[in-house]
Amino acid sequence: MAHEHDHSDACPGCAAPPQVAFARHDHSHCAGDVLARAEALAEAQGARLTPVRRRVLEILLEEHRALGAYDVLQRLAAEGFGNQPPVAYRALDFLVENGLAHRIRRLNAFAACMHPGEDHAPVFLICRECNHVAEAPAAPVRAAVDAVAASLGFTVERSNIEAMGLCPACRGTAS
Repeated sequence: MAHEHDHSDACPGCAAPPQVAFARHDHSHCAGDVLARAEALAEAQGARLTPVRRRVLEILLEEHRALGAYDVLQRLAAEGFGNQPPVAYRALDFLVENGLAHRIRRLNAFAACMHPGEDHAPVFLICRECNHVAEAPAAPVRAAVDAVAASLGFTVERSNIEAMGLCPACRGTAS
């Protein structure tokens, strides 16, 4: 079920998240917007966003960057949430299973979903220099994958499309 949300305040981060992910913007606003939608989605699904789960999501939302479980664990430990790896892994698994975060396999890391509750098939644009990640819509790409699969009698149930490259800032400094 798609979740409608209001972007009437014209935040560029909310209006065009893929483009803004690599540009300077009021990230705290788009992070707050995503967190509010994530909380509503969890409640609607009957899932409990415990303090540690909420904090892990906030940590993932702090930057448009994928973080490894160990990085998340270090932050949790520094903030008094404990330093046992299962604490971070259970919270990250919960977020992924409930559509609130994505696993970025190429980096063995996690990024907050910028469109929780929306039916979407993203492609992750990953900067190989700074690890910033943009979650961009990829419906045409997914449609092409589905068409090729269907021609072979195969039904795609899940896909994770990732593209490595250079973000505008890193491309500008590359020699």
